[in-house]
Amino acid sequence: MTMFRRGPLAFPQAVAALLLLGGAAADLFGPQPYMGLPLLAAAPLIACVLLTFRIGLAFAVLACVLSIALDLYLRRPATALFVDLADVLIVSTIALGINRLLHRQGRYLAQARDVAEAVQRAVLPDPPSRAGPLAVAARYETAQAEARIGGDLYAVQPTPYGVRAIIGDVRGKGLQAVSSVSVIVGAFRQEAEQAPTLAELAHRLDSALARESDRGRETVSGFEDFTTAVLVQIPSDGDAVQLVNRGHPAPFLVEGGTVVQLEPASYELPLGMRLPETGAGGDVSATDVFTLRPGASLLLVTDGVTEARNQHGRFYDPCTQLPAGEYSHPSDLVDALAQDVSSWTGNQRQDDMAILALTRTENGSPERTA
Repeated sequence: MTMFRRGPLAFPQAVAALLLLGGAAADLFGPQPYMGLPLLAAAPLIACVLLTFRIGLAFAVLACVLSIALDLYLRRPATALFVDLADVLIVSTIALGINRLLHRQGRYLAQARDVAEAVQRAVLPDPPSRAGPLAVAARYETAQAEARIGGDLYAVQPTPYGVRAIIGDVRGKGLQAVSSVSVIVGAFRQEAEQAPTLAELAHRLDSALARESDRGRETVSGFEDFTTAVLVQIPSDGDAVQLVNRGHPAPFLVEGGTVVQLEPASYELPLGMRLPETGAGGDVSATDVFTLRPGASLLLVTDGVTEARNQHGRFYDPCTQLPAGEYSHPSDLVDALAQDVSSWTGNQRQDDMAILALTRTENGSPERTA
């Protein structure tokens, strides 16, 4: 195994090597003696902080050898040789200790992220690829890859009333947001089987969030108490789609190479924010109905898509920006949208992004495009 490698490690290795060479040059040609000693000591420090333990150790050994060689070449007294060597050794030992601490901290952080991702997947599992007359695809991306966890949500579930789905965005981020996601997804899965209408389902989700919010205030748990959401119901024949929009970006209908946003008749308060006098009646949320023809796709997104900005500050609009074409499988549609948003923002999104696509099929599953 060679000491020097290509790739992301090449730059810090080059910096450390230049410090060694600079230290030697300063000692040999500098106007004052010992001018290169700080550079020799800095080389293993840089290597240990930015590179692996083995590479850092190699630079520490090189720095010590070079310090001894320079003192012998310049005929410095033995006391100076030992003092110079001690200086480099002390800095190298500290640097190697820092390397171990950073490595241990990185390992613990990676474990914490893995646990957080496992929690996220348990709370928000992948939806089924088929549900009634629909093919289904979804994607969840956090704004920062290292986070792996956030407050967007989706779920798809066959029920006696047809296929029901939800996409939403809770207030807040991180583990507290995941607590809210677990409540809303759990309530949806339970109530979607029982509520006779979407409006009643929205009312029951309101009640679930209100109860949890009250518990949060009692326990000071920081529960996030409202969620923007779109509720969807598509009957077994797939002819129509019913939508209840509770303060969330309106979904899109993708059909025949065109994209149309399905604006609600009126935007309502997010889930969990119903006033007592308006929430008591149950069926109070307005339900909008749209036609869903065979081959058409219902595209639901969170504001990580609709509020994505490019370098000029313009918001992303799927109606005008989504690449035109026929998307025979919802996975193709989800992939195309995610890639286009990333390109639009220059991979600099500021918010989490959830995408859910429901495609009505005619006979069997649609074929996946290459």
